[in-house]
Amino acid sequence: MPAHLTTRPEYSLLIDRYDTWMFDCDGVLWHGDRLIEGAVEVLEILRKRGKRILFVTNNASKSRKSYKAKFDQLGVEASVEEIYGSAYASAVYISSVMKLPKDKKVYVIGMAGIEEELREEGVSFIGGTDPADCTLEPFSLSSFSLDPDVRAVLCGLDLSVNYTKLSKAFQYLTRNPGCQFLVTNEDSTFPSADGLLPGAGAISAPLRFALERDPISIGKPAKTMLDCIQAKVNFDPERTIMVGDRLNTDILFGQAGGLATLLVLTGITSKQDITGPNASPIVPDYVTQSIGDLRVVDGQ
Repeated sequence: MPAHLTTRPEYSLLIDRYDTWMFDCDGVLWHGDRLIEGAVEVLEILRKRGKRILFVTNNASKSRKSYKAKFDQLGVEASVEEIYGSAYASAVYISSVMKLPKDKKVYVIGMAGIEEELREEGVSFIGGTDPADCTLEPFSLSSFSLDPDVRAVLCGLDLSVNYTKLSKAFQYLTRNPGCQFLVTNEDSTFPSADGLLPGAGAISAPLRFALERDPISIGKPAKTMLDCIQAKVNFDPERTIMVGDRLNTDILFGQAGGLATLLVLTGITSKQDITGPNASPIVPDYVTQSIGDLRVVDGQ
């Protein structure tokens, strides 16, 4: 059973126990463009106590630089080096793990954030926000020219997903030998400011069904994301805690990496998901209603 935190001594002990704090963003720090009450104050408390803070998000619609602009807009202190998104991790995976040759390409189903991170890593790509692919015109194989240099398809959240993009990705994955099927993450939904919407996992689902093949997932809960962080940041897993709102991504990610986990109930997961006869088998170490609850250690 997880420890349900409610008192000032419990929160104080929690803060003292961990030196590195990893935070999911959507549903933990904010909903859309609305901050969760107390989030900024809690981050300030942790920084004043010398804690290292990292932001680990599956949202691939923005690059790290674009995400930094959102932090600034909301008044949340953060540096680019503290932000780890699945778009960034995917670009690093393609350049450093796959070691994609410079003359080869990635076909992208996704938004500008993926493109920006691929460009930063020196990875060539096609598709994505290209107007030729962002069309509702019928797709025709007779007018499609297969690019033999495409060696991977990378699929993330795409608010302009269409039949043309799915068809082109399908062609590359079935006709280009050795073409890798990659997804930034497999979140079934994501929390917008006004409610749940289909997530990146829903965007790649048609391809999985058509191909009868599972992709390589790079974001949480995959260890690839943690490997990406560990390549840049030195931290002790036993003194590190992952804070998230989703059991099958945030909490599972922390557990897979040997980290402690704190679940907040301001996002995807509800109290019913962790209690009762139908409770999830994924059990966090700690639970609190909101990240703002930690303000109590400063008497707020």
